[in-house]
Amino acid sequence: MNADEADQEDELLALQSILGSDEFFRKESKNAGEIRVSVELPADFSVALKEGETLRQYEISFLPPLQLTFDLPEDYPSLSPPSFTLTCSWLTQTQLSLLGAHLADLFRASGGAVVLFTWVMFLKEDALRFLDILSLLELPSDEPRTPDPNPASPSEPNKDQLPPESEPKDGLSRDDSFPRQPDLSDPSLEADPMETLSEVPNASESDARMSDRTRDTPDPGEPRPTHSGLSPPPSDTLLTQLLVYDATQQQRRFASTVFDCGVCYTGRLGSDCVQLPGCGHVFCRACLAQFCKLQITEGNVWGVTCPQAACAAGPTPAQVKSLVGEELFSRYDRLLLQNTLDAMPDVVYCPRLSCGAAVIQESSGAATVCSVCGFAFCVACRKTYHGREDCQGKKNRRTKEEHNQGERVDLPQTAEGIKALWDDYSSGSKQRKRLLEARYGREILRNSLEDCLSENWMETNSKYCPYCFCRIEKNQGCNIMTCSRCGRMFCWACLAKLSNHRSAHFQDGSCSLWEYDLYSYS
Repeated sequence: MNADEADQEDELLALQSILGSDEFFRKESKNAGEIRVSVELPADFSVALKEGETLRQYEISFLPPLQLTFDLPEDYPSLSPPSFTLTCSWLTQTQLSLLGAHLADLFRASGGAVVLFTWVMFLKEDALRFLDILSLLELPSDEPRTPDPNPASPSEPNKDQLPPESEPKDGLSRDDSFPRQPDLSDPSLEADPMETLSEVPNASESDARMSDRTRDTPDPGEPRPTHSGLSPPPSDTLLTQLLVYDATQQQRRFASTVFDCGVCYTGRLGSDCVQLPGCGHVFCRACLAQFCKLQITEGNVWGVTCPQAACAAGPTPAQVKSLVGEELFSRYDRLLLQNTLDAMPDVVYCPRLSCGAAVIQESSGAATVCSVCGFAFCVACRKTYHGREDCQGKKNRRTKEEHNQGERVDLPQTAEGIKALWDDYSSGSKQRKRLLEARYGREILRNSLEDCLSENWMETNSKYCPYCFCRIEKNQGCNIMTCSRCGRMFCWACLAKLSNHRSAHFQDGSCSLWEYDLYSYS
């Protein structure tokens, strides 16, 4: 083994140990292989695509790697440089040509030393700065191309295109498939369907030797595969591929990072955690699943939010489904829709027991038609529509009250009197009940009196939420109340809306944190 062979073997072994199998692939038959170089992006790096007057711009953290395919000649590194092909999906042919020319300059400057690792570090750390891509990568917009009627001759090559008989010296191409594991023996993967291979200018005899070493293509007289029938992926597709790759890499980075759960404060890998997209808080999967299952089981779907204090963000439906399973997610989805419809003032429900579908109320009148079963009903009484007259139930009740007005005694006017009458009626004997029914009316005692007691109890023992006006009952605890429907906090004593600094309300105001009225719950 001569000195060049020893240097080549040492260099390849070093690269294999430094980069790993996901970044470095070596052909065992000869000293050749492929290196996937991931460029380092600065903070707040963005990719943009301009379509007419519209500019679509997205912040990303990862770009697909540059693919450097190399073949080491026998007299490398003492005399000849490596032959190589540089492939990338998001760089233009001109940019790839500039990078290839600089790689050739780096070899000339090395003075006969191995250069592959130097190339890798340049592409990784300095490629973007060398191409003047600092914080924004602007993708070229799709523009219709027309064939050139007078293609450039080999002696005067067009800067963007070479004629078919011109052979590339260093293969530089855009990668139109993504993601990709290329076949190193397939020459078609080294060419762009839109543009043929560009030639790196040579200014010395050393470059001429490089050209002789890098030609591994058929003779000029033999037919070569063309790409005229292929269409390149549109820029919109390329942008989508870049965003998908960035999201995939961010998820891989998250899965391999250790986070402290915001509930149990235990350090866990990201693969065992869930990050809420709205706020970025991270919780272990077990804690967040238990929290969501508890809220859904109790019917508090508005409570399926971030467990962090004073955070209104929540998991996505897909995250909820993965945490609680199919059965509980079906309940969550149904209750969420039900609560949303209940909060809409123009939504009523079909009174048919076999239907019960949600119906949007017409603003022009009190009648509406169910879109599912076609039943037309009155919104006020939930009965079959009866025209512009009063609801039939109210009409019958008013007639009955007028009929019994002269024969029966009115109900007591105070809450204490009504409660005493109800206690007398419910605990009395059959003879006593008949006497009270004859005096006040059986329907009034059984229906109106009970409704009146229920309304009085609710009026005494509940209050309206100042946000959504839902009735709230409080039977213990401090005066900081959380509405079970909208999830917002307010003061029970004065019904003031509380912000994140809720303690200031009780320190500066007249309300006490622990004072509350004592109600009778008999």
